[in-house]
Amino acid sequence: MEQRRMGRTGAPVSALTLGTRALAAIAEQDVDGAVRLVDETLGRGVTAVDVSDADGGGLTENVVGAALGHRREDVFLSVRFGDPVDHDPAHHGNGRRWMFRAVERSLTRLGTDVIDLYQPAHPDPTTALDETLDALADLVTQGKIRAFGIPGFPAEELVEAQWLRAGGKSVTATHVPYSILTRTAERTTLPVARRFGLGVLAAAPLAGGWLAGAYRSGTGQPRSPRAAEQPHAYDVTAAANRGKLDAADRLGRLADDAGLTLLELAVGFALTHPDVSSVVVGPRTVSHVDAYVQAAEVALDDGVLDAVDAIVPPGTHVLERDTGVALPALSEERLRGRVLAR
Repeated sequence: MEQRRMGRTGAPVSALTLGTRALAAIAEQDVDGAVRLVDETLGRGVTAVDVSDADGGGLTENVVGAALGHRREDVFLSVRFGDPVDHDPAHHGNGRRWMFRAVERSLTRLGTDVIDLYQPAHPDPTTALDETLDALADLVTQGKIRAFGIPGFPAEELVEAQWLRAGGKSVTATHVPYSILTRTAERTTLPVARRFGLGVLAAAPLAGGWLAGAYRSGTGQPRSPRAAEQPHAYDVTAAANRGKLDAADRLGRLADDAGLTLLELAVGFALTHPDVSSVVVGPRTVSHVDAYVQAAEVALDDGVLDAVDAIVPPGTHVLERDTGVALPALSEERLRGRVLAR
């Protein structure tokens, strides 16, 4: 598999990164099966793993740690923290106190003494950005992490982060939703990443499953674990989803004409962008892994890319909620000039 670089750090990463959100549900039923899935993925040339300490309350990190074994030095390990890991209200957020505890827990579960990339899972409005950045820089100094990023942040906060901390211990990466249905990053995050040499992990290339191939006009309601968790987000009869269904159907026909699966078109598209370091995929089975690996070898020509642009124009998105950033300025209260009750 093609090897790339994680921004200005120069760290090698494979074109695909194993996202482990689905592993928690697998591990709850079969820990050994989850470990095998990670092992099979690494065996197919994927050399980057992205894990959240909140998935399965740490169970996913245990699975990844068990699978890494002697291959740890050959794998780029990205860890996200900040989401609630249990019912204790103190066990979440981007502040120094929790961060320093969270990193130790992750290091122990993963069976390693250093994390390659450490990132807050989401912006934390209760914590000043400079506190988060200073704490992350201190973890670099301590040797607990090699680099840090801030994913899911508005582009202007990525710029602010560069201003707050310049030099050797500054933000070097970000993590952003990027698919044919959600191309907003092309006019926001990705230009900033290029300007400052940030590595980019592009998440959700299948738009949460909408581009996996099952969402086609006239085929009925597809079933999936995500659709069961969030039925409103996948209901093909909902008015909010009609645009996504129409785009997915048109993209499916485009893929058919190009001799590709829709999954190959979607993953190949995300990998084509020059500012993307690696595309995060979330297989649930070994057959899913094989499909993703095959898709990573697809090269899309200009004709196919022009046809994609005609369906979803560059820098746009089909549905606002899929962009991954909830902007306070676009909340109903702010737009209507209302004052929130305290």
